[in-house]
Amino acid sequence: MPASAKTHRAGALAHYDDPAYYDQTYKKRTYDVAYYIGTALRLGGSVLEYGAGNGRITLPLAREGVNVTAVDHSAPMLASLRAQLKLEPVEVRKRVSARRGDMKRVRLAQKFDLVFCGFNTALHLYTRQDVEKFLARVREHLKPGGRFVVDITPPNAVDLARDPERAYYAGRFKHAGAGCIVKNHEYFDYDPISQVLSVSMLFTPVESPEDAWVTPLTHRQFFPQEWLALLHYNGFQVISLEGGFAGEALSADSDTMIVQARVRKGFR
Repeated sequence: MPASAKTHRAGALAHYDDPAYYDQTYKKRTYDVAYYIGTALRLGGSVLEYGAGNGRITLPLAREGVNVTAVDHSAPMLASLRAQLKLEPVEVRKRVSARRGDMKRVRLAQKFDLVFCGFNTALHLYTRQDVEKFLARVREHLKPGGRFVVDITPPNAVDLARDPERAYYAGRFKHAGAGCIVKNHEYFDYDPISQVLSVSMLFTPVESPEDAWVTPLTHRQFFPQEWLALLHYNGFQVISLEGGFAGEALSADSDTMIVQARVRKGFR
């Protein structure tokens, strides 16, 4: 495996090795949950969620009566999802099917009314070939007329231009996974050739700085027109393009890009 591929793999998985920290970090992120619940209920039928993690969106969907197949590559996150499912009523548990695997390769013997790839999961597709393999799986799993939705963070010029040698202070807090007070510094390193932004999160325990550790996170940066072109050349027709979960127009200030699409008629 090339060195860059090893780095990408580590950065695609390490951030999700600690479900307690993930829950702590994103507990206030609920607006996308409401968006996907509304979308699923309007479309009706079954849902395939890529990057389901430990159920931040999966579980609320199931509680609303939606049947969800949850796919994720992280064993710790799926273990957390299954543990939480055991605490849910029987009818909720029956609506969720969890499957571990690479979203570029997992093949399910089922088609869905809605397939979505939420909260920057698509940014773990590091090459054009990765995107093409993934979108082929999406096409395979969509019912005729079914909807594909993806939301990603557009590139931020400030982050891309950060000094890779500088530690950017990101706060002090009690780390849920480690159970101690830590200082968090982040290093940003953008490669304009691969268009991959590597973020190294340095966590330093206040009482034992010698026990500091680094968690890598790597995100491919997709510019809006680039993502739209990738969808087009892989057989999708864009239905809507938004810059927020309340239906805002995509603008230079948007920190989210949401695309809804369907498979183009006649595409093979």
